[in-house]
Amino acid sequence: MTQHISPQEEAEQNLFLHYVKTIVTDYRLYLLLVPLLLWYAIWFYKPLAGLLISFKNYQPNLGAVGSDFVGFANFNSLINGAFAPQFWRAFRNTFVISLYGLIFGFPIPIILAIFFSEIVNNLWRNVTQTLSYLPHFLSEVTITGLVLTMLRNGEASQGVISKFLINIGFIEGTTRIIQSSEYFRPMFIMTGIWKEAGYSSIVFFAAIMGISPILYEAIKVDGGNKLQELRYVTLPGMAPTLIIMVVLRIGRMLSVGFERVILLYNANTYETADVLSTFVLRIGLEGGNQAMGAAAGMFDSLIGFGLVVGANFISRQISDSSLW
Repeated sequence: MTQHISPQEEAEQNLFLHYVKTIVTDYRLYLLLVPLLLWYAIWFYKPLAGLLISFKNYQPNLGAVGSDFVGFANFNSLINGAFAPQFWRAFRNTFVISLYGLIFGFPIPIILAIFFSEIVNNLWRNVTQTLSYLPHFLSEVTITGLVLTMLRNGEASQGVISKFLINIGFIEGTTRIIQSSEYFRPMFIMTGIWKEAGYSSIVFFAAIMGISPILYEAIKVDGGNKLQELRYVTLPGMAPTLIIMVVLRIGRMLSVGFERVILLYNANTYETADVLSTFVLRIGLEGGNQAMGAAAGMFDSLIGFGLVVGANFISRQISDSSLW
């Protein structure tokens, strides 16, 4: 008895056979994906099993599986218990620093990219771009060491920036910027801008270079000036890239890199410098409470995931650009 299949099922079978034939024909290309997939599996997906520690009374000798299950007790202790004051201080500092970075740091690469696109001489543009990229390739230790040296304000010697700020009357001669909690956030943000602004401008510069020159010619024919070119051609042409980068940046709002924080902060600046990553490091590794550190890290990840989803939803509602 002949079995009849529907046109839809026949189309699905043909599509499946097409995929199989494509994989067999181009198997060499797919083999190149194997190292990348293994790298992701080992370094990104396998560690996800460690999230189990967040729900356990973790004992290193028993392991994550053998330790007693305590449900959401670690999260409750983190949010409402003994660790709550330190945790919420770190959460607040992380959010504020990231918000300042978004407000003050995000526009700088865009402005740099616009400036680079206006440089007619290719040699001069290449030189300025290379100089702006250079700090990105220096280690955090090198960058923070230079910052601390320039901000040093002691009896024996003064850093060049501290001396300048004292001469213009911005700070008092006895002010120790490095030791003052009120100056940590500006110091952190400006260090990040110095290190990453030039390198981050690459993607925006590429977006500008992708805008059709015909649009610029058209606005020139209509008598438009540079500001009108920027408003009606450059920024609209960059809009899809800007929106995607903002969504990604919002998703990383609670992911302040702990390397720079550790290198810049001290006991006097904990009030404004302690962030979630340093809290996890201090509680989970130095304090030996791995379960609490894992719970804080998971909380951080869930908030970041929610921010990405929310920002992407808003982007999809107000524009045609989104991550998915």
